[in-house]
Amino acid sequence: MSDYVGTVVRGLKAPIFKKKDDVVAMVTDLLLSASKHEGFDINDHDVLGITEAVVARTQGNYATIDHIAADVASKFGNHTIGVVFPILSRNRFSMLLKGIAKAATKVVLLLSYPSDEVGNHLVSWDALDELGINPTSDLLTLQKYRELFQYPVHEFTNVDYVAYYQEIIEQQGAECEIIFANDPRKILDYTKHVLCCDIHTRHRSKRLLKKANAELVLGLDDLLTQSVDGSGYNPDYGLLGSNLATDNSVKLFPKEGQHVVDAIQQQVLEKTGKLIEVLIYGDGAFKDPQGKIWELADPVVSPAFTKGLIGQPNELKLKYLADNEFSNLSGEALKQAIIQKIHDKQASSLNQGNRLGTTPRQMSDLIGSLCDLTSGSGDKGTPIVYIQGYFDNYAK
Repeated sequence: MSDYVGTVVRGLKAPIFKKKDDVVAMVTDLLLSASKHEGFDINDHDVLGITEAVVARTQGNYATIDHIAADVASKFGNHTIGVVFPILSRNRFSMLLKGIAKAATKVVLLLSYPSDEVGNHLVSWDALDELGINPTSDLLTLQKYRELFQYPVHEFTNVDYVAYYQEIIEQQGAECEIIFANDPRKILDYTKHVLCCDIHTRHRSKRLLKKANAELVLGLDDLLTQSVDGSGYNPDYGLLGSNLATDNSVKLFPKEGQHVVDAIQQQVLEKTGKLIEVLIYGDGAFKDPQGKIWELADPVVSPAFTKGLIGQPNELKLKYLADNEFSNLSGEALKQAIIQKIHDKQASSLNQGNRLGTTPRQMSDLIGSLCDLTSGSGDKGTPIVYIQGYFDNYAK
């Protein structure tokens, strides 16, 4: 990088990827073409990010409502299914709920409150405080919920998710009962056969339910872990990370992603002589201050990345050095002292004061979040992101 520019992030405009496209060749060619026509070099340690949707689409990793229903039916039989802690999302969960309900005679839906685990609110904390409701211990029936809160809608989507999910279940021919609680074990008063639909808290939910003697406990990550009647599948995450594709199907999280990132890295190396890092990214991990939504609805930010993206950044806090260790210096002397400090830094300094305020996160999470913010989720048409100078520092 130059003396005046640090990290540079480019969203690369790509063709519309389809099933059976050669994603490795197409992404490699796109990068080389962009470099030539836009006049930027490809360097060692640059980072290429590919959205998970591109990989899943080229893999044809899709499943229909019927595929989901068949898998649910094979595992739950004709028992009442307790559906625990789904997130409130038309894109992420509505189609899954259709498949689940299609396989059931009755669904007991346990919703967390005041919000789901990623921050979509049913009601506000202020409303709970005013009414003296303790969300840690209090269970609310649907009737009680309506008496207390009426028909609140989501701030951004304007959807009453309680009514929406009830309608989905009943349209599939299943009986629906809805309760509200934040202890997954509350479902066991209604059924002993439970499907945990939470994402990042799923392991705890499963553990608590099994310890409380539930007869069957599965998660979304236990459904479609292998193909059902020719469907797509994901051996690691099942239905987690899926998105609405059509009015009858979902796109699953990509599988075998490590092969994809390693192959792209190798092709770029063969064609340019440069060793770049490559990752597949989904949702970034950040929180919206207005809607209070934590963006990460995928099970991980990055399901696959090359080995150079393993670990956490080892960075010094420059303003801490300037205000403390080098507070008596200024100008060129200050600059040279900080440069020397960066040259001398060691991994053993991770917990020292000069690192205070740096972000203790995995590099794949940080870079994946940067990619997600760059590409967006709408019509930008830039599902490939190229990052330069990310590993540079003040001393370079």
